Amino acid sequence: MCALKDIEAKDRIIVALDCSAKEALQLADSLSGKATWLKIGMTLFYKEGPAFVQALKDKGFKIFVDLKIYDIPFQAAGAARSVVLSGADMFTLHASGGSEMMQGIAQITREFEPEPPVSLGVTVLTSMDDSTLQELNISKQAAEQVCDLARLVQKSGISGVVASPQEAAQLRELLGPDAYIVTPGVRPAGAALDDQKRVATPYNAIAQGASHIVVGRPITKAEDPIEAFDAIVAEIASIKLEDWRW
Repeated sequence: MCALKDIEAKDRIIVALDCSAKEALQLADSLSGKATWLKIGMTLFYKEGPAFVQALKDKGFKIFVDLKIYDIPFQAAGAARSVVLSGADMFTLHASGGSEMMQGIAQITREFEPEPPVSLGVTVLTSMDDSTLQELNISKQAAEQVCDLARLVQKSGISGVVASPQEAAQLRELLGPDAYIVTPGVRPAGAALDDQKRVATPYNAIAQGASHIVVGRPITKAEDPIEAFDAIVAEIASIKLEDWRW
């Protein structure tokens, strides 16, 4: 049984701080001692800068910096180094940047041995579906495009992928037990879908093969964020052996 499969339920939840800096710090204080991971996206990072990563790390959290790096290889590698130096324990890049870009970023992460950050190749955004890909002149269905990019991610030495939970089982079979598979678009039963299209519940996402799930508004906009977080932990912890696919 691999280490990724053995991690605790609470360590699988990445809380997305899609809010103001003040709200993010308040949420961090509330979640201290419960959550392990917090995610800083573009809006918060661009406004508050790298120092905000360290401010959250000082509170004892691991930080996922989600900037989706995408540029020529030289610039992408430099951006990756800067993100890691800011304190990121996990970060994203666009798999569609190609193998040369991703190999350069993988080399950067190896500079931080013995504890390199987790690098994740974004495949197809969870706000996109088959019709969106057709607009971009991509004839493949979303699931096929996700898997093709995931193969390239693994070949390039990147730690894992970001994909919708609907592709989690297929990706786990394709990438094996040691790959990080991080799935946004996770919504507890009854929660609003917001701008997500390819979604699943926390139970199904993890059972099907996700190593981690990203949950934002269902926690951060809940009347009681701590209660919402605890409910998701309980849901993951309740996965039945017969439902576990990996």
